[in-house]
Amino acid sequence: MPLDEQQKYAVRSVMNDPAGELEPPKRRKKPENSLEQTKKWALEYLKRPHSEKELRDKLAQKGASAADIDTVTELCVNYGFVDDAEYAGMICRHYAAMGYGPGRVRTELQRRGVPKELWDQALEELPEGTDTIDRLLAQKLRGRDPSDRKEREKAAAALFRRGYSWDAIRAAMARYGAEED
Repeated sequence: MPLDEQQKYAVRSVMNDPAGELEPPKRRKKPENSLEQTKKWALEYLKRPHSEKELRDKLAQKGASAADIDTVTELCVNYGFVDDAEYAGMICRHYAAMGYGPGRVRTELQRRGVPKELWDQALEELPEGTDTIDRLLAQKLRGRDPSDRKEREKAAAALFRRGYSWDAIRAAMARYGAEED
């Protein structure tokens, strides 16, 4: 025999059901139109910082119309929820702190859809990488003979993959005392 709503609440209060398992399921209010749904998707997605391109791509992936995407993206930019310049600086600081060089940071900025005109300004914020590259080179050559050409090449290749230029790698090798033959 099914209980009606009033009986369920009476039973809950008598049984002291703190988990609320006997409460009726809450009904979600459906958005009035597609623009409202697109706004909800955008706000959900923007709990973490993203670029404008990433937001547009995500909304398109969810199935929003082009007009709704334009409207919502413009609103997000105007309200400051999306700021590509700030996002580019954040990406640069994050990857620099992880020990990556300018080449790797550029790749990340491109992958995340930050406009190219913002790259230079963001890359200027990168700290001088000599301490970082010296520390990484010392880690790579730790316990190995720095005069061994094969070991130097392996260490240089690892630094290049981390985004450092060949000039910076050569300078670090010279500071470390592992000059090339």
